[in-house]
Amino acid sequence: MREGREIRPLQTESEWDDYTTLSMNAYPGIRATDEAARRRFKERGQELHADPIISVVGLFEAGEMRGTMRLYDFTMRLHGTDLLVGGVGGVAVDLLHKKERIAYDLVQYFQQHYRDKGAALTALYPFRPDFYKQMGYGYGRKINQYRVHPSSLPKGNRQNVIFLDESHRQAFEACYARLMAGSNGLMNQPESTLNMLFSPASTLKKVGYWADGQLQGYLLFSFEPVPNGTFLRNNIVVRTLLYENSAALRGLLAFLRAQADQIETVIFNTQDEDFHLLLHDPRNGTQNLMPSVYHESNTQGVGIMYRVIDVPRLFAQLAGHNFGGQTLTVQLNLRDSFWPDCAGVWVLQGGNGRITLDPAAKPDVAIGLDVAEFSSLFIGATSFRQLLAYGLADISDPAYADAVQALFYTANKPICHTAF
Repeated sequence: MREGREIRPLQTESEWDDYTTLSMNAYPGIRATDEAARRRFKERGQELHADPIISVVGLFEAGEMRGTMRLYDFTMRLHGTDLLVGGVGGVAVDLLHKKERIAYDLVQYFQQHYRDKGAALTALYPFRPDFYKQMGYGYGRKINQYRVHPSSLPKGNRQNVIFLDESHRQAFEACYARLMAGSNGLMNQPESTLNMLFSPASTLKKVGYWADGQLQGYLLFSFEPVPNGTFLRNNIVVRTLLYENSAALRGLLAFLRAQADQIETVIFNTQDEDFHLLLHDPRNGTQNLMPSVYHESNTQGVGIMYRVIDVPRLFAQLAGHNFGGQTLTVQLNLRDSFWPDCAGVWVLQGGNGRITLDPAAKPDVAIGLDVAEFSSLFIGATSFRQLLAYGLADISDPAYADAVQALFYTANKPICHTAF
């Protein structure tokens, strides 16, 4: 960090006022233009700061706040293990002090903070993917947006579908906990997020599938007016669709299908790459064709990014994970210009799928890649074969490519339903 700079949690009302001004200038889309809106934004920041897993910090220099960010102590389910994962959001820099490596120092502090706390991974949603890619963050799973008519959704039994309220919060949290335990990538939800979701002020509608005495799936959605339409023309925007079994999925989709008399389009934002298989007509209404005759079904976006910040700790934390049942020793040549602690040579000794680090072991094969691609590979967002085909990874002996592919392969790509 540059000499004379300090990063610490916010303390005074004056600092919270500076945080509000700095954040609103950095993110003008917030559109908090009057005093009431500024006050709400400030109070929301203080509510987040009071959450046990969230801390709002500022970068101070020459007696002024010149940057800010929120830090999140997440628990993420990865390859069957619960891991501490550091999250960062709301990274903002004073407009008068751009290009002074303030964001660089904030991210360096963020990573060191979580390394000191015992984390091996960090995660973020990028305001610019290329910016964080240069800092070693690798892409997670993409989001797919489908825009379909309700009648394109499958029929099903919706008798078990109910609206959820505060009385269902415990069942809601229990359902999410079961889903998280069986997932790859789900993170815990901050208390402040759940409080907002179940508060009277929430604009999200909550619908659940109740069977056998428990909540087995739920749907979070909002209504959105059709652009330039009348008050009678509306869409449904699905923010979250999670389910434990196909009956819950079918019941929730049947609920949406039943809104056809009132709703023009149901907009799904999902990481499910095969969602089109559920739809009677997967086209999204644009009538666009791609050569030769491929109908536009959805749009996609990159979002959440992950980063390895401690290689030995990562493999130690996943000592119980079976890395494809492989028995081989791999020399991992890792490139990392932003976080040199990860760069260098790591010898991964695998025996029946269990990996330990042993610098004295003789490698069977060597692979090389950047930490961003390694991070995507490790969480399961891509495969070694794909990186090899793209020239984003290299291997000393191609005869071992299938073994390395199996070493890092996971059938369950990572998903994330935690906004931060």
